[in-house]
Amino acid sequence: MALNEEEGNEAKRYREGVVNPAMLADENTNLTPLSKQAYFKDHQILIPDVEMKGFSFRKLWAFTGPGFLMSIAYLDPGNIQSDLKSGSVAMYKLLWVLLSATLLGLMMQRLSARLGVVTGLHLAEMCYRQYQKLPRIFVWLMVEIAIIGSDMQEVIGTAIALYLISNKGIKLWVGVLITAVDTFTFLMLDRYGLRKLECLFGFLITVMAISFGYEYIVVAPDQVEVLKGMFIPWCQDCDRESLLQAVGIVGAVIMPHNMYLHSALVKSRQIDRKKPEKVKEANRYFFIEACIALFVSFIINVFVVSVFAHGLHDKTNQQVYNVCLANGNSMASVFPENNELVDADIYKGGVFLGCQFGIAAMYIWAVGILAAGQSSTMTGCYSGQFAMEGFLNLQWARWKRVLLTRTVAIVPTFFVSYFSNIEDMNNMNDYLNSIMSLQLPFALIPTIAFTSSKAIMGDFVNSTFTTIASLLLAAVVIGINMYYVIDLVSNWTVDWAVYATVAIFGAFYLCLCMYLFLHMVASLGIFRSFSNSVFVEKYINSSATNFVLSNQSNYSRSEEELPRIKA
Repeated sequence: MALNEEEGNEAKRYREGVVNPAMLADENTNLTPLSKQAYFKDHQILIPDVEMKGFSFRKLWAFTGPGFLMSIAYLDPGNIQSDLKSGSVAMYKLLWVLLSATLLGLMMQRLSARLGVVTGLHLAEMCYRQYQKLPRIFVWLMVEIAIIGSDMQEVIGTAIALYLISNKGIKLWVGVLITAVDTFTFLMLDRYGLRKLECLFGFLITVMAISFGYEYIVVAPDQVEVLKGMFIPWCQDCDRESLLQAVGIVGAVIMPHNMYLHSALVKSRQIDRKKPEKVKEANRYFFIEACIALFVSFIINVFVVSVFAHGLHDKTNQQVYNVCLANGNSMASVFPENNELVDADIYKGGVFLGCQFGIAAMYIWAVGILAAGQSSTMTGCYSGQFAMEGFLNLQWARWKRVLLTRTVAIVPTFFVSYFSNIEDMNNMNDYLNSIMSLQLPFALIPTIAFTSSKAIMGDFVNSTFTTIASLLLAAVVIGINMYYVIDLVSNWTVDWAVYATVAIFGAFYLCLCMYLFLHMVASLGIFRSFSNSVFVEKYINSSATNFVLSNQSNYSRSEEELPRIKA
């Protein structure tokens, strides 16, 4: 009874212009703001009022920022390594996979951004309200694993870049320690304002584009072959290694924590959610910005793939070693004197460029990798902050949050760099890509579920086509990544206890995925009898979710009582 009275009061407030129409379902379902407010609450950027109708570059500039910060995840050292490996293994034949993965990423980033724009809550905050406590904590742990894995890749990339730039002067383990300090430098810059920080990231992306673009121009790959590889979805004469590399591209491009990040970054713009046309406008401009940002990231990735497709495909270690000797490169020993094909990585790739095209090419490559590692550092910091404040309703000071995750990332990387060699550090990148691939369901499923729920999104809910398409594509991506991980594990030569541990974790993992799937089916209301069942109410839905589902008829009634929101 109390809930019905509250619902009536909210409807009255809505008619009086007090309640945000896009958040009507959210307000009616106890989805009030968390006690620990999001970082951007007091740092929002104003959107200018422009009298002209239609597209406005001034407004686009005001909305520009979140998409480019999001796109940095598509350019981190893990992605760069995946790019150069795919080029050296399959030449240009897998560029269409990169294009397809980027388009899929754009689709999912669009959904996550819409969630933040329409509801005023980011993905982790919505999980806090929609999932029961125990599974919610486990989902948070999975997201944290993905963030830490990404953090480790940034540490590895930065350390290798410093190693190359200093011509081995800065030891790998020293480079790892340096990354522990530079993160806090970024946090100091953050104090000068979000807009300035976004400009800094734009500068770093520009550095990457110039660095890798320079390599592309110097190498001068066959442009016709590049275009064929990009638009002809086929991989003629590709072997198992090429297939695994194609799977690796998908896993490296689509980052699970990136959807949590993007849904929160859009909250940095001041959007009047009382006006549906403002919400619609924000969705449009954020999508345009995301398209531009991911197009830039795609071009940079194409540069890297093409450079090594032209330069390292079918090259043996002995051939590259001879080239290095002929040009007096002191790092020639990184290539063993044998006739095996070069197993490319970030470090060997830089050395090869220095041997083949002059030492300047190696340094420029290293600068690009350094920019990739450094730009990823701050976005990882933001992702962790949003995940913690959303899933746990807990907000630490950012320096504490960074200290925790960066310590977890640096400790194992430091020991590998100190007691092992650079090849082991590069091999870690492949395992980290696999680990992050495993976490994809914990971002894809919630994003699709929430944005396809009429109760949450109102008239901004996904269309039937969008819901079905996103579900099918998510299933394909998850299946591809599971195949990649299973293949990787099947090649292990370890004790039975390790396999037993993996099996136990696998069972737990599948149970958690099943919970998310059942919650999604229940929240969509596809099967009313299932959605309203005692099982769902007791074991699947949170109290907020139960209220949403039990009052879905109210939203159809609100179409007569309240002004309709135009999607």
